[in-house]
Amino acid sequence: MSLPENYQPDSDLLREKVILVTGAGDGIGKVAAKTYASFGATVLLLGRTVNKLEQVYDEIMTQGSAEPGIIPADMGALGMNTLEEIADVISSRYGRLDGLLHNASILGERIPIEHYDLAEWDKVMQVNFNGVVLLTRFLLPCLQESSAASLVFTSSTVGKTPRAYWGPYSVSKYAMEGFALLLADELDNTSDIRVNIVNPGATRTSMRAEAYPNEDPLTLKTPEDLMPLYVYMMGPDSSENGETFAG
Repeated sequence: MSLPENYQPDSDLLREKVILVTGAGDGIGKVAAKTYASFGATVLLLGRTVNKLEQVYDEIMTQGSAEPGIIPADMGALGMNTLEEIADVISSRYGRLDGLLHNASILGERIPIEHYDLAEWDKVMQVNFNGVVLLTRFLLPCLQESSAASLVFTSSTVGKTPRAYWGPYSVSKYAMEGFALLLADELDNTSDIRVNIVNPGATRTSMRAEAYPNEDPLTLKTPEDLMPLYVYMMGPDSSENGETFAG
């Protein structure tokens, strides 16, 4: 699926919404967090590098948006206590969660599986898949408290169709898409939570530069170019569930 033609969201589309963004310190996650805030949302910034989150916090405050929250957490090392603490803080401080954007991921090496370091494989799977499942599981009660929650997963072309030498990154994104579709089916007609996937395509990010070091970044779309779609999927203008959107 794609964004409706000539889509123009209202300037306060996300007013009073509480939205958590993982990987909020850089790339698409950073731009999404700032964009959601500009449309009126209170954004919760989750990431492992505190100084990056603080910079995004400052930029959101400078643009005159609602004060965001900072949640320092490593998606690859989410223990039971950390997960319970995140859920408890959101529930007690905000009362609900209206949106969750899963954007945090790492690339890993692009080499044949027979040569892949097992510890590195496990690390990529933990960040890109297991951490996503665990955080979603613990935040579902907060999402259930919303009258119209949206759960969005950022995937990849190699998550839809696995490709040679993309190793655990491809496998983790493929698994994440399966989890998202399973969850969408479970929640369909039983919950106010919508679950959808975004495949942003080739985008000018540090991860893309790592994967394709010889590529000219000026030939790629920017994270800002994707924001109309990310805003649409997170806000009340959309009603889709269990769909994959192309950026």
